[in-house]
Amino acid sequence: MKFFSVDGGLYKFMSRLWDMIKLNFLWMLFSLPVFTIGAATVAAYSVTLKMVDESEGYVGRQFIKAFRDNWKQGIPLGLLGLLAAYVVYLDFELFNKVENNPILFLIAGIVSAFVFAMAFIYAFPLSARYENTLPETLRNSARIATRYFLRTLALAAVLAVEIFIGLFNTTTLFFAILIGPACLMLTVSGFAIYFFREIEREPGSVREKETEEDEEK
Repeated sequence: MKFFSVDGGLYKFMSRLWDMIKLNFLWMLFSLPVFTIGAATVAAYSVTLKMVDESEGYVGRQFIKAFRDNWKQGIPLGLLGLLAAYVVYLDFELFNKVENNPILFLIAGIVSAFVFAMAFIYAFPLSARYENTLPETLRNSARIATRYFLRTLALAAVLAVEIFIGLFNTTTLFFAILIGPACLMLTVSGFAIYFFREIEREPGSVREKETEEDEEK
């Protein structure tokens, strides 16, 4: 029966599920020191971007190579992301804890959350795909999010649904722990790769890392 063969749907589904489990485990393992979470996230995106293209090879090997190649950019990017998340958290905490709940803190929290989301939502996949400075990577992420604003809102809605499902009950929480972060990154990659390709077709656009490396060889 073709459905159960190596070319069948069941085999492909189980193979992809196993790859997602491995990728999620590697991401969590390499993020354990906390300060390396950015490098681990860039490495994971380098794999999920290839998954979208169905061009990934050995997940573990690709992840470790990408981690090694991108840690200098990934670590500061991750630390900035953690700092941004803390700033947003602090704004909402001040709104909740300060007497009379000053509306200014709520507005600051909403604005800072929006600004940081625009700057970071595509920053990690950009860092995984292109060579660039950290400030320019953040600026490019904001430019892409602005240019494709409605699609970025759709992406945010999809991510929110995935998070809601993952936290729905203990069963879904188990799967969220097992493959949740990898699934979120795969979702972002599915949107991001479309934007990247469209921009790459424009005259004078930058090319991806792998293309340049292959041509040099």
